[in-house]
Amino acid sequence: ANPTPLVKRTIVKKKRTKFKRWQSDRFMRVSESWRHPRGIDGRQRRRFKGTPVHAKIGYGSNKKTRHMLPSGFYKFRGCNEADLELLLMHNRSYAAEVAANVSSSTRKKIV
Repeated sequence: ANPTPLVKRTIVKKKRTKFKRWQSDRFMRVSESWRHPRGIDGRQRRRFKGTPVHAKIGYGSNKKTRHMLPSGFYKFRGCNEADLELLLMHNRSYAAEVAANVSSSTRKKIV
């Protein structure tokens, strides 16, 4: 009885290290979120041996399975009934999700 997607692709999650910001382990003021190193003499910017890897496009996942849910559908966020009527033609590839800022009374009308 559960809906099935039109094409079920296997989602491959690549194994990779978490890209950390340069010297984020040395200073508390430097957060771990990735920033590209821009120092003129920086070892990581010059990609020396023993330094952490840079974030590159090759680490990305497959374009066809990117943002895909484990069920095989893509998520579509809707705020009202008109938004969800768009999915009538694409109900085999997109799954509806009611937005978080929708009130409970409107949510009951949508469902």
